[in-house]
Amino acid sequence: MPDFLPDLTIILAFGLAAIVLAITPGPDMALFISRTVNYGTRHGFATVLGALTGIAVHTMLVAFGISILILTAPAAFMALKIAGAGYLIWLAIQAVRSGAGLRLSKPGAKVPTLKSSYLTGLGINLTNPKIALFFVTFLPQFVSPGDPAASAKLVFFGLEFVIVSLPIVIAIVFGARWLTETLMKSEAVQKALNWSFAAVFAGFAATILTAQARH
Repeated sequence: MPDFLPDLTIILAFGLAAIVLAITPGPDMALFISRTVNYGTRHGFATVLGALTGIAVHTMLVAFGISILILTAPAAFMALKIAGAGYLIWLAIQAVRSGAGLRLSKPGAKVPTLKSSYLTGLGINLTNPKIALFFVTFLPQFVSPGDPAASAKLVFFGLEFVIVSLPIVIAIVFGARWLTETLMKSEAVQKALNWSFAAVFAGFAATILTAQARH
């Protein structure tokens, strides 16, 4: 067996943890639904691709020991929380002001580019402390500090996380499209969902600001 492959029991245990994180509601999941409902499936998948790119970045940082600074330097962690919360508040404002939340696009409405949706997904993932803390504090528990192949195994776990979570986020995107086609025929429903979506973003922003770094 190659050195970078963990034992099967460890692979399965991490896979279960990845599933739990993937199905836990968070700002990334909310954003997938928002972009899909508002701009279509392609934008939903572009946002997902951006988030998965963020997962790759988190994995590389953990594997090479850089992101540990988030936990050892309180100022760095606070900066991450403030940036993440600020980004979510901005998304909440956009949901109300320009229809970036759960709302059908109207004829002639300005539609963001796929690149913009991708970058939005990337940004919300990179500034999400839930993801950062998962990779910094939890992922390394599946390797031994003295293992010479520890870095390679961490990269393997990052890839496993993407593979495990991909079917889940794909289902979320297709489910969001169904929501568009069945529940959003009414202007009143659109407005209510839009404000609710803004409240979700704002709620996550408040949670991030009150989160405490766990050592």
